[in-house]
Amino acid sequence: MDLGLADRTYVVTGGSSGVGLATVRALLDEGARVATCGRDAERLRRIGAHERLFTDVCDVRDADAVRDFVTASADALGGRIDGLVNNAGQSRMKRLDETTPDDWRDELELKFAGVLNPLQAARGHLRASDAASVVNVNAVLAKQPEPRLITTSAARAGILNLSKSLATELAPDGIRVNSVCLGLIDTGQWTRRHATADSGLSYADWQAELAADRGVALGRLGRADEVAYAVVSLLSPRASYITGTGIDVCGGIGRGIL
Repeated sequence: MDLGLADRTYVVTGGSSGVGLATVRALLDEGARVATCGRDAERLRRIGAHERLFTDVCDVRDADAVRDFVTASADALGGRIDGLVNNAGQSRMKRLDETTPDDWRDELELKFAGVLNPLQAARGHLRASDAASVVNVNAVLAKQPEPRLITTSAARAGILNLSKSLATELAPDGIRVNSVCLGLIDTGQWTRRHATADSGLSYADWQAELAADRGVALGRLGRADEVAYAVVSLLSPRASYITGTGIDVCGGIGRGIL
């Protein structure tokens, strides 16, 4: 199926690795123009050169830097932006008694600035598009928090709520807003944890044990490209009647009915 993404322009934050990088590659495969940013210049260079790709170093918490990045992206890729993927972020593995006031401030700033700064910078371009779409990459933690990730769970819940509000606020401008909520996805953090776990298990067996412990129905971790498929599908003009919703990409870990 042709998703109608060819010759359109999309901005993906946090695109130097993991889900962000998989999304960048999926969009390029569909014939789209893509701009992406990250905080590590070397990791951005490893993406490689492509005539339809623009990359730059940017911290999404810095509103001025984000505005400059979005302006440069539009200038480099044809003067338009049709969609935005807010993917930049990380998890903070702490329980309540381990957190400090700074942990709470830092986590909330990163999650909310990571959505609001790119959106504000790109909003004018999105308003001019005939198929504008925003996808916020979130986590199932937003709906079923974990004590080991208390600050991240709370911040994720706030972003899910914000996404609903934005879908309503931006609908008159023709801008759709949706969420993709991740479960356990096989990215670099899990290979690093396996390496330090000293469990004696192969990575495949360790991954299966982890999935069983976390209640993943499919018995494995997800892949970044499986998430990218959901993101790209929501960006597509073919999803033009979908807004204010979320898709769980979690292998069945979601235990709620909403």
